Amino acid sequence: MPPSSTVEAPLRASSTAARPSASAAETSASYTLPDLVCFAHLHWDFVWQRPQHLLSRFAEHGRVFYVEDAFYHNDDLIEPHLEIKERQNVKVVVAHLPQRLRHDDAAADQAQFEILSQFFNEQGLTKYVFWYYTPMALGKSRHFHPALTVYDCMDELAAFKFAPPELRQREQELFQKADLVFTGGQTLYEAKREQHPDAHAFPSSIDKAHFGQARGPLAEPDDQARIAHPRIGFFGVVDERLDIELLRELSQNHPEWQFVIIGPVVKIDPAILPRTPNVHYLGGKDYKELPAYLKGWDVATLLFADNESTKFISPTKTPEYLAAGNPVVSTPIRDVVRPYGDLNLVQIADNAADFGKAVATALTQRDDADWRQRTDAYLATISWDQTWQGMVDLMQQRLAAKAPDASTTLTASAPAMATKVSEVDLPPAGSHRGGL
Repeated sequence: MPPSSTVEAPLRASSTAARPSASAAETSASYTLPDLVCFAHLHWDFVWQRPQHLLSRFAEHGRVFYVEDAFYHNDDLIEPHLEIKERQNVKVVVAHLPQRLRHDDAAADQAQFEILSQFFNEQGLTKYVFWYYTPMALGKSRHFHPALTVYDCMDELAAFKFAPPELRQREQELFQKADLVFTGGQTLYEAKREQHPDAHAFPSSIDKAHFGQARGPLAEPDDQARIAHPRIGFFGVVDERLDIELLRELSQNHPEWQFVIIGPVVKIDPAILPRTPNVHYLGGKDYKELPAYLKGWDVATLLFADNESTKFISPTKTPEYLAAGNPVVSTPIRDVVRPYGDLNLVQIADNAADFGKAVATALTQRDDADWRQRTDAYLATISWDQTWQGMVDLMQQRLAAKAPDASTTLTASAPAMATKVSEVDLPPAGSHRGGL
């Protein structure tokens, strides 16, 4: 079996995000959690969001392993093996699999279980927390025995485009295994609390110091400097959740405004995006660059469509926009309406005409001292440090309540399953099976 490899990459988050905070330093004396192993569907280097905010904080106090989805090669010239990448004190773990396993989920999961078992043994992982972002990872992890299992449900993944058909069934299995369920928003919590007795809402939070840089002096990014004002901005993943028709109507109805769209385009055909002269797609940006772009906007928007994939979302960008000092207009996403719309911190509009009127009002909002004071007072009540600490407290309580049990570890001497790839009945090289 090829040895695990280590790859370095540029930092995709701000240096602020990777440094220990004051509150985190205060926590260190009372932090008693074991190593943490996260199973995620999101690449660590893709977009800096909830998983990175939380896990980088865990990594200030103990070892964190972030297991991504497997990477499949286009040939059968390699054996299953792990690639290890160092990121912000987190070890990102990627399984590399041969082409012949691409369409055989059971064999692929078995191979991943084996190489992960070997890796755990090499790393001395005998007591650990499993932290899930995707129930689909159960295929490769269900035979381990974590001391504590947490499901941080940040989205209703089953409602997303191209979601695996078995995802809902896997989630029910994860509910049975999980000691704790955290949700990324209030609406999602109201759904998941009916399915797990120990569910807790931890809505999107904010790194105020990072986004607050937009209120001070920052150089204008070159690709935005040439764009005229007023600028109406959006940042985030451009996918099926974006209301493309709303953007199209707004750009056509208001040629005097410039629409700045920042983020990678995924799962949709870029050809369907509006291409009027006043819409500017600047692509994905590093987390550390976002404040400079936000500083140059006149209004920030949440241009989300009303569909199944947005029913349960709790956009992190809402408080990020506000922390940057930007007036915000949003479509009626429930976790934006509650609390931001109800508190009159964000304007809500559900059609192009009303959205345009709301943007026109927002263009004057920077001079509203009352709005700014109320916004900052609310933002002072939330932070990723507070969110993380609340999670840690619950985890330590549940772990302490568990009686010591030798079965809560998987050791090299007593693996649950085979730990050598050669012991698994893999498809022969060159064979391919249909289906998922």
